[in-house]
Parts: sequence; C-alpha cells; structure tokens
Amino acid sequence: MVEITGHPIYSCRKCRNPIALHDDLLSKSFKAKTGQAYMFGHAMNIVVGAKEDKQLMTGYYTIANIFCSKCGEEMGWTYVRAFDAREKYKEGRYIVEKAKIVKEY
Repeated sequence: MVEITGHPIYSCRKCRNPIALHDDLLSKSFKAKTGQAYMFGHAMNIVVGAKEDKQLMTGYYTIANIFCSKCGEEMGWTYVRAFDAREKYKEGRYIVEKAKIVKEY
C-alpha cells in the first residue's frame, strides 16, 4: 500500500484503501454504472483487470476494469486505447465511480 502525505485523498468506500489524490482529479463529468464518476490522471493501490474492447457513450475503446488492491471492490476502469483521435486524451486515465469512493481529509 502506498503511504500518503498529501490531503485530501479519495479512498475505497469499502475498506478505506487510498485510491487517488485530489491533485490528480481531472474531471467530475463522467458517467458509470452507478451514476457519476470522476476522471483521475493517476490512481494507486489498484489492480488492473483484463483488457476488453467496448463501446461506451463517447466511442469505442480498449478498457480494463480496475479493482481495489486491498478488498477487490471494482472501482471503475482505465482507458487503454481510444479509437477516435478526439478521445485520445483519455488514454492512461482512470475513471472511478463516485459511489465507490469517499473523500478523506
């Protein structure tokens, strides 16, 4: 587990494992299975699942689901590849469902 020195942080709602720093938050304008989701430039304490090609609302992507490394809770996904040139900025970014995290100070 990564040791955190900066605050605030976003942690897994289930086990409080730190997932992302507030400084890495890029957008709150994403949608996921459970509703609102956040885009982060970096994530930590996660396990990346198998890659899959998937049609999402904004286009066709290769994504991989991400899971909390402590409790195994599915947190969201990471964009591995965007097939549309206008969506390339999402590559390497992490989408984390708001319902799966808690903001801690």
